[in-house]
Amino acid sequence: MSPDGAVTGWDIGGAHVKAARVEHRRVTGVVQVACPLWQGLDRLDAAVAQARAALGDTGHHAVTMTGEMVDLFDSRAAGVVAIVERLTAALPGELRLYAGRSGWVAPAAARSNADDIASANWLATAAWVATRCPQALLADIGSTTSDLIVIDRGVASASRSDADRLISGELVYAGLVRTPLMALAPAVDFRGRRHRVMAEHFATTADIWRLLGELPEHADQYPAADGGAKTPEASARRLARMIGRDVDEGSMDDWRALAATFADAQLATLIDASRALPGIAALSADAPVVCAGAGCMIAARLADALDRRAVTLASLLADCAPTCLDDATTCAPAVAAALLAETAR
Repeated sequence: MSPDGAVTGWDIGGAHVKAARVEHRRVTGVVQVACPLWQGLDRLDAAVAQARAALGDTGHHAVTMTGEMVDLFDSRAAGVVAIVERLTAALPGELRLYAGRSGWVAPAAARSNADDIASANWLATAAWVATRCPQALLADIGSTTSDLIVIDRGVASASRSDADRLISGELVYAGLVRTPLMALAPAVDFRGRRHRVMAEHFATTADIWRLLGELPEHADQYPAADGGAKTPEASARRLARMIGRDVDEGSMDDWRALAATFADAQLATLIDASRALPGIAALSADAPVVCAGAGCMIAARLADALDRRAVTLASLLADCAPTCLDDATTCAPAVAAALLAETAR
């Protein structure tokens, strides 16, 4: 990258496009746009155009991604190449791709470096956090997934793919908004009786956190599971369906208690994964959990359960993103990509 000019960091996901503008090592703008990439590359075009309109154009672009995983593409490598071709056509200026341990590569090298480019956004975030924390557990809880990464004088992970991270526990499909509740627990207690959970897409994690009053504003950018309203009452109705009931079979307090049960199941999944992470045993007792993502408050619960202090990513970004800390925390990989790229220039 050239030695001057602003940088836009891009995190191209399968459900959202996130972008962050950095100027002189300061984050001056962050945006997240819903992008159902599985529906077609035109959805990516529209999301990128919306992000550009919000942030303005820059002469340099730093890209990381997970969108190559959507079933629009025959393979992850094909997805990487298709996304890069679309971005190259859409974005003015110089574009570089984050290829993890292989560093920054040009678009022409996308195919030959596809394995390193694919789903490397977690590594961008972890690499930046490692510049601020000698030891930590990074817990980035997004709308769809959770990244759990040990930092021990650098990124303490040997994983090179999502498959590796699913094996190690560093990638958990339990997010703040889009996770179907049937994925969290096979059975739950409701008013003293055990209910098996219906394996149907009746409700998502957005419903439980909405009922608990902890869903951040603007975090839920997709339609509800039934296409219905996004109110506590509508969430309670969807939740009731998960155990074969109608909403009038319980009070709102009952449904909030059931929501809390599902929230506990989600947390238990993250606790189990964290305790088995490669390198976790080497962390000192005072190493914090760095809480990031739209589900930052879930990460804080995880820290408490692990008997570690919670440190928000916002606090680590305070000196370089003073005007947009919440958005920067939600869009951590885009912010990290931009900051790492600017440092590498």
